[in-house]
Amino acid sequence: MRRPPQPPLDHRDKPVIWTVSVSRLFDLFRDITLEYDDLATIEPINLGFDDAVRHILERMATERCDAVIAAGSNGAYLKGRLSVPVIIAKASGYDVMQALARARRISPHIGVVTYQDPMPELGEFAATFGFQIAQRTYATEEDARAQINELKAEGVKAVVGAGLVTDLAEEAGLAAVFVYSATSIRRAFDDALELARLTQLESNRGRRTVVADTLRARHGLHDLRGESEAMEALRQSVVLYARSPATVLIQGETGSGKELVAQAIHRESPRSLGANRPFIAINCGAIAESLLESELFGHEDGAFTGARRGGHAGLFEAANHGTLFLDEIGEMPLALQTRLLRVLEEREVVRVGGTRPIAINVRIISATHCDLEQRIREGRFRADLFYRLAVLRLHLPALRERASDIPGLAEWSLKNALAALGARPHPNLHAEVQACAPLLRRYDWPGNVRELRNLAERLALFLAAEPLQALTPAFVLGVAPELAQDTVPAASPAAPAAITPRPEDESPSAVLARFGGRRDAAAHYLGISRTTLWRRLRAG
Repeated sequence: MRRPPQPPLDHRDKPVIWTVSVSRLFDLFRDITLEYDDLATIEPINLGFDDAVRHILERMATERCDAVIAAGSNGAYLKGRLSVPVIIAKASGYDVMQALARARRISPHIGVVTYQDPMPELGEFAATFGFQIAQRTYATEEDARAQINELKAEGVKAVVGAGLVTDLAEEAGLAAVFVYSATSIRRAFDDALELARLTQLESNRGRRTVVADTLRARHGLHDLRGESEAMEALRQSVVLYARSPATVLIQGETGSGKELVAQAIHRESPRSLGANRPFIAINCGAIAESLLESELFGHEDGAFTGARRGGHAGLFEAANHGTLFLDEIGEMPLALQTRLLRVLEEREVVRVGGTRPIAINVRIISATHCDLEQRIREGRFRADLFYRLAVLRLHLPALRERASDIPGLAEWSLKNALAALGARPHPNLHAEVQACAPLLRRYDWPGNVRELRNLAERLALFLAAEPLQALTPAFVLGVAPELAQDTVPAASPAAPAAITPRPEDESPSAVLARFGGRRDAAAHYLGISRTTLWRRLRAG
């Protein structure tokens, strides 16, 4: 999706972004830079690895840089050697699919060379569409050269990869297919712009600063889709709660749309309407306690080892006059719960290492998937903070509790996923989804709407590659065999129901082992994010 037009900024307000690339990627960066001229001061640096690091370090001694964009092995090298944030452009699954299609037109013998990590999903893709794909990974330039020479010796004629890989492939006399698309590079530019503007907002407290579009709520009431009574009641509650400045606690299972609802409340509230006030979200369970305190409350210069020179504003200050969304509030450490309670009561924040109170006007919306009342009984959550956060409460229905919405959500998600791939849906897609509806309704959807959306993206990838393929129940099960686990007929009232193992009943370590250590696959199976999987593994 292309960015909406934004007003040009004064050159003094523009973030400063440097792109670091060589070869083909340099040309792609340069072309896309023109689209962002009104939003940032962007300078290309046509260097790599040691040369790029030396060049950037020398310039940063006297010049300002808010973010660096790079890719592949070059980006990984820079990220470990620079203090400035490095955004690494990543090729999407669709990029890889398109590159493989181009390579297939050159030769049936294809090699894919990636930096450090392989792509396990390529095996399934190759088996489904009859591709012969040889995968290799590399760590250094010499390693990449050796891998390409091995592929050549094995009869590979076309190699898919990033800039370094395609250069070396051509050097070896092979056809080279560049994997990055303009869409993926634009995504990296958007991420860099978001990060650079947030940094600028923090460092320029005290003067009027334009709030980036990425600091605003992107979703509204119309994004809360579904015609069930539960969803209609939820939309009515959102509109009602938006009128009040009181805190809101949103409770619901993983993937049920808690942040979506928080954004909708903000969008419908006076804090957003006509004022474009910030909406800032932070996941309290994904950041270490020492960093979370600084992120929320800010810190003064020299407050701790590694503190940013000059200090920086916390998210409470950045969200002033807007909304701060505290996701996974149940994971917040007790010590920070005490500080948060004081901020809510006093309506002022004191930075880490500081003594001066800073007045704030922020609405707090928090969310959790856990039972906070149980955590209070266990002594893991403060009762006074709970009641301060839960002036207004919302419980989001699980997807299985509104099964009538599933077919419509599946069709909508699939259309969006196909559009993102540049593919058109079948004219009879609605009828095909309805034919699959019984299968979709019987599944338990432990990951809720997020899991359904992920399934739609997976289906879209295969449908885009095979436009004549119909969306049938058999095809859906072939792409998502996990749907079969809950499709047994319901037991009669006279007989006890068979106990079928469910993902949430299995230990995260067992699931991870079953998927060969692939955290993405294990997290998807469990219907949780990689961050949540990591946290559960750490907790044992």
